[in-house]
Amino acid sequence: MSVEQSRAVTDAEGAVAATATASALATSYPVAPGYRLNVRSGPGTGYAVVDVLAEGARVRINCQTPGTWVTGPYGTSNIWDNIGNGQYVSDAYIRTGSDGYVARRC
Repeated sequence: MSVEQSRAVTDAEGAVAATATASALATSYPVAPGYRLNVRSGPGTGYAVVDVLAEGARVRINCQTPGTWVTGPYGTSNIWDNIGNGQYVSDAYIRTGSDGYVARRC
């Protein structure tokens, strides 16, 4: 493979990775219908409530981390979704379509 071909492959792979990252960041997920969801300062129910999401809200998940176990409309989970600086919601209330991680770990 020539140097030019190698650069083209590397550039194409970089473009695909950048597109996938941008797509993941642009994805938002709905809060379970009928719920106002507490936003906490850390990944657990022992952390302070810093905000409350309105019914019908959607969130963008920056990263996910394990925390306290919570049972909600989408099952029981210890995954907490970071939705902003110092803002976490339990994944058991977010419709991600998965029982596992859908974003990178915090």
